[in-house]
Amino acid sequence: MSTLRVLHVDDEPDIRELVEISLGLDPDLRVKSCASGNDALAAAAEWSPDVILMDVMMPVMDGPQTLSHLRERANTAGIPVIFMTARAQMRELAHFLSLGAAGVIPKPFDPMTLADAVRRYSQGGVPGDAAAECQLA
Repeated sequence: MSTLRVLHVDDEPDIRELVEISLGLDPDLRVKSCASGNDALAAAAEWSPDVILMDVMMPVMDGPQTLSHLRERANTAGIPVIFMTARAQMRELAHFLSLGAAGVIPKPFDPMTLADAVRRYSQGGVPGDAAAECQLA
């Protein structure tokens, strides 16, 4: 199995730490974290991740705005983006997917299954029953 480079973007330091620990349990994942949409744009261009795991609600530039800027740039346009959000009702899920997200992982998330969900979404799959997961959140 090849190494998957994951750029994680969240303005909350505790969430960044939890995600780094969770994804760090998988030896085939390399994780880089940043705290804002602007940092994500720079890191994506510089580091060339295979997938971006990004919070929806962040100050200054939120997840959807950051996704839009990523899509405007040739070197980041094709990177799959997975949103993480506490706002995971069905209409929000549909909205985020319509923006071009590869998937949505509801918060709170299960740290033990996060790596598998990221891997599956990055490969175009859907981990488990995404619709049911979003209704429970």
